[in-house]
Amino acid sequence: MPVEEKASSSARRMNCRHQEKSGSVRLLFLLLLSLFCKTASEQIQYSVPEEMEKGSVVGNLAKDLGLSPGEIANRNLHVLSLDKKQYFTVSAENGKLYVNDRIDREGICGETIFCPINFEVMAENPMNIFHVTVAIQDINDNTPHFLNEDIRLEPSELTLPGARFVLGNAEDPDVGMNSLQNYQLSSNQYFTLETRESEDGNKYAELVLSKQLDRESESSFHLTLLALDGGRPVKTGTAKIWVNVIDANDNPPVFAQELYKVSLKENAPKGSSVVQVKATDRDEGSNGQIIYIFSNIAESVRRMFLLDPKNGAIMVMENLDFEWKDKYTVTVEAKDGGGLVAHCNVEIKLIDVNDNAPDIVLLSSSSPIPEDSASGTLVALINVKDRDSGENGNIVCQVLSNLPFQIVSTSNNYYKVVTDGALDRENTPEYNITITATDNGSPPLSTLKTISVQISDINDNPPAFEKPSYTAYVPENNPSGASIFRVKASDPDLDRNARILYSIQKSNIEDLPLSSYVSINSETGIVYAQRSFDYEQFREFQLQVKAQDGGSPPLSSNVTVEVFIVDQNDNSPQILYPSKGVEASVLFEMVPLSADADYLVTKVVAVDADSGHNAWLSYHLLQATEPGLFTIGHHTGEIRTSRTFLERDAVKQRVVILVKDNGHPSLSATVTLNLVFAENFQEALPEMKTQSISPDYQSDLQFYLVLALALISFLFLLTVILAILMKLRRSGNPKFLQCFAPVPHSSAGAIFPPNFEDGTLPYSYQLCLSSESRKNELTFLTPNIQIVDNSLCGDKSGEPLTGNEGNNLETEVAIMNMVSFYSRKCLHAV
Repeated sequence: MPVEEKASSSARRMNCRHQEKSGSVRLLFLLLLSLFCKTASEQIQYSVPEEMEKGSVVGNLAKDLGLSPGEIANRNLHVLSLDKKQYFTVSAENGKLYVNDRIDREGICGETIFCPINFEVMAENPMNIFHVTVAIQDINDNTPHFLNEDIRLEPSELTLPGARFVLGNAEDPDVGMNSLQNYQLSSNQYFTLETRESEDGNKYAELVLSKQLDRESESSFHLTLLALDGGRPVKTGTAKIWVNVIDANDNPPVFAQELYKVSLKENAPKGSSVVQVKATDRDEGSNGQIIYIFSNIAESVRRMFLLDPKNGAIMVMENLDFEWKDKYTVTVEAKDGGGLVAHCNVEIKLIDVNDNAPDIVLLSSSSPIPEDSASGTLVALINVKDRDSGENGNIVCQVLSNLPFQIVSTSNNYYKVVTDGALDRENTPEYNITITATDNGSPPLSTLKTISVQISDINDNPPAFEKPSYTAYVPENNPSGASIFRVKASDPDLDRNARILYSIQKSNIEDLPLSSYVSINSETGIVYAQRSFDYEQFREFQLQVKAQDGGSPPLSSNVTVEVFIVDQNDNSPQILYPSKGVEASVLFEMVPLSADADYLVTKVVAVDADSGHNAWLSYHLLQATEPGLFTIGHHTGEIRTSRTFLERDAVKQRVVILVKDNGHPSLSATVTLNLVFAENFQEALPEMKTQSISPDYQSDLQFYLVLALALISFLFLLTVILAILMKLRRSGNPKFLQCFAPVPHSSAGAIFPPNFEDGTLPYSYQLCLSSESRKNELTFLTPNIQIVDNSLCGDKSGEPLTGNEGNNLETEVAIMNMVSFYSRKCLHAV
């Protein structure tokens, strides 16, 4: 510890920057410590003489760091430059340390014996920082020189032997043996020379009077003073001493103190008083008048302080800086009017104040960094320094605001900024990290520095649809290729991580491939119909759409789209009853002549394949032979008589019924009914025949052609039937005719329309097969007249027909049906 104090005391006296001085003390301590223990592996030390030529090799740094030749290029060794002047450089090719600039030890360290240059070398891949110290050895490149090369002395002839005259000192910037070592005086008979050392270690010369002066014998003479250093070869400086002997002045001035010690704050303003020296002289008159002057003071110090020649007050002339020089020693000379002088020393020690804010230097920065960077990832490397000393130079660094970063101290005022939490580019794509460095002075000073760090994107967000599910409504009969819906997903990531492609994964449609129904634009998400939809085939289906981003690995999400087919009015009503006869034969309904008003004649039954309003049906009486005779239920389709039948009314009535749906536009269907007013079937039959033979809707040409074909077919068939009947009658097997008889109490072998049981249908149909051959499927439409207890062949009184009358009627009916059947076949052929 005493060695450190001595080094520190010496450092305070040197005329150089406090930054370099603090580094010298620290490295001196490291060198002393190395005598007792091994230094850290990253502390490299070299020693070179000053004034080496640029490009001179200092040492093989790569070898001393233990790097193999193959690692040198990859590690990229380089000097971290914190100061404006860079004295050394490292070759990235061979790893050697070279001199990069002129090294003047005196300009760097001043009077300090141990002169280190400290710097840091960074190696990359991985990153390491190595502390390098180069000790600069002094060479004898400076000659001692006197501040005053012409020294004039005016001793009185009464001066007694033993009197001393301070000649001042010579300066030599070198240190050690190369610095000033001794003084020599040319031979003379009056004076001898003594070399003395001041408290700050500087050597100065004093003349000692060894023989009484005699002005009358020798009033003036000159001497030569040499200053010698200890170099090889020795360098000298010369000063001339001019001695002028004056008359007697037997009382020299006397200072109150030989040494004045003053402490002064470095921020003392200009003109402020430092100290006032005081000397007295017992002589009277001019011999007692004292003038104060600086003696042998450097010009730099003379500019800093002003000495009042009359009262000896010393004042501040320029701004003082503790970091530049922390101590001044000046010599004040008091001279009376008789030429006698006295000297005293004034030691001015500056007190450091906190006048320097910390300085933050950004050495390296990593930007951008991935958002998935682990905690502790290096973001930046900084160096923080403060030119003040003591508590004023102690620094605390921290990161402002609540950011996921922290600052970690390493060594030698180096700090690392590392991540301290999870990063999310989607929330914060860029951070402005503000670092504050605050010293411990009073009041404390601080410095802010902001580091901008960009966060790079990774694929950590899957696409998100705007809705959890979608519902689309598509009108049926849409054109193929029409767009029916659009899904939209977003991804907060960037670039390809946010590029979304859409696809259809699956559907609940099973009968045909999905691609034949719908497709999707992979970039826009628009869903297209590949075919025209039919509401009557299916009314809804579901799709599962997948949105996948372009990241690696890709992320995706699914959404369900439910598509509803909207019904259009594209189906006309279908009339189930009364249905058109075979090959569009005319339909007949019989109405009793005795029917009262509101008698239910028949009921029109219709359906519509559409749904909703499009399937709401209404029934309208479009045409009628007697418009006022019939009415129809608007919603039920029931045709009823509005009044009783009158004699003036036609027996045969033609009614056209319109069935209309509620769509827009409305679709409709018509059916024509021929109503015959009769009490029984025999009365209605002639009207039916007339109607069947000559339909009024055909043209005249068609009528005659059909009539001719019908007559020919009728004669042929009548001949065949009569022949068959005669044969059957002779054989006594009347089973064939039984097929035409009504079956009122049994439904075996009969096929009825679906609406028969509601009582509104006037017809039923019976399928009869010959007992001789069931394979010949001849279908006959046989009128089944509404008879409750009587047989078909009964008379008007209800008694059944007997004998040949019944057989003749049955035969006639059978013949009529057969003729009607084959007539329709012929008409269809025509």
